[in-house]
Amino acid sequence: MSELRLAYGKLSAQAYAGLGACKAALDQSVLGKEFIELIYLRVSQINGCAFCLDMHSKALRAGGVDQRKLDTLAGWRVSDAFGSRERAALAWAESLTHIDTSGAPDEVYLPMKALFSDVEISDLTFAVSLMNAFNRLAVGMRQ
Repeated sequence: MSELRLAYGKLSAQAYAGLGACKAALDQSVLGKEFIELIYLRVSQINGCAFCLDMHSKALRAGGVDQRKLDTLAGWRVSDAFGSRERAALAWAESLTHIDTSGAPDEVYLPMKALFSDVEISDLTFAVSLMNAFNRLAVGMRQ
């Protein structure tokens, strides 16, 4: 990794604390920490954030997630390691992360309504948004 461009967490301490508060709230989500961490990892894969890839893969391994699931995450569409809720959430995470080209279409959103509560969909959307923010800070500032 490169040298940190700016100590953004100190320079914008209040803003960074707000992201931390959001993460702390999501740690208590009804989706469960493992589920949220899996989403964080996939978003970080898409964004190429090495710092976050390391952190979230370690957290998932420490939580007992099967290594096969971690190894096949980037190819979740063709892997049998993921259930229907995970597949719907991963599709949503990818759609939001690539929102410039996807537009978050109904065909990705609507399947979630049958699998998740409104609170879960809201938490999932916040988790994707938060990780995209953290990834952009870490990649942009060379953390």
